[in-house]
Amino acid sequence: MKDLENLQAEIRKVMIGKEKEVELFVISLLFNGHILMESVPGTGKTMLAKTFANTINGVFSRIQFTPDVLPSDVTGIQFFNPKKQEFEFKSGPIIANIVLADEINRATPRTQSSLLEVMEEKQVTIDGHTIPVSDPFMVIATQNPVESQQGTFPLPIAQMDRFFMRLTMKYPSIEEERAILKTAREENHAREVAAIITSADIERMRKQVKEINVNDEVESYLLQIVRKTREHSSIELGVSPRGTLALMKAAQGKAFLQGRTYVIPNDIKEMIPYVLSHRIFLTTEGSLTKTTEKVLEEVIEAIPVPVEAGA
Repeated sequence: MKDLENLQAEIRKVMIGKEKEVELFVISLLFNGHILMESVPGTGKTMLAKTFANTINGVFSRIQFTPDVLPSDVTGIQFFNPKKQEFEFKSGPIIANIVLADEINRATPRTQSSLLEVMEEKQVTIDGHTIPVSDPFMVIATQNPVESQQGTFPLPIAQMDRFFMRLTMKYPSIEEERAILKTAREENHAREVAAIITSADIERMRKQVKEINVNDEVESYLLQIVRKTREHSSIELGVSPRGTLALMKAAQGKAFLQGRTYVIPNDIKEMIPYVLSHRIFLTTEGSLTKTTEKVLEEVIEAIPVPVEAGA
């Protein structure tokens, strides 16, 4: 899709070496999906989210979570206006197109639940009043994987299941970091990006991506992979039906970005690490000897790939 190619190119003007992350952001946008990012500080997650919002002509909002953040700090409140002698709604930062939920695991479970409820329902309910969130609406939540777990509240796997994808922003390569330094030295470097697509464009593409064909052989391949996660000896909790749907959608999005009208097995294999890694829970024995990524590799290797699969 030309529009999406232009969007990714515009983001790359600012973000160096984040091609895969940008691709996953675009796929998630096509399905109103939310992203959970794990990264060390300073890898550009805030800049990426803000830049992405600008390219879709959207409103960006950032919530820095700490244990004292309340649900009302996220969703908003009803307050009494003495001048008007009536109650008014003051919206919270969740009313935006792209919401960066920074360090979500530092929020209390109650505050986490309020955010995740909005993510699922696409609306805010306060004192009986229901306010729909913006469209497009996408939450990008972050966790720092290296900090001490003291004072944090890890997301339960049932809540992590609500995130469409999980990805890790790694350190840049030497050449990428060299390019970052060069960019920083340049005078008058423009950090702004142009709005490439509109809400109408997004809605049109969402209808188109739903038409991407998934034939019987590819569908069976996907279902066998999901079934294997529920039977693997190292996995205590396998992929849910929500995860099955997410994997199918992600594969459709991958095919759509590559200009195909059908999904191939490789689309599914490429999306598995991002769509399924946070949806499985290893057994105690399994977690001692294997990583989630390694177990998913074993799952993929155990399922024969359809020889002829396409349109």
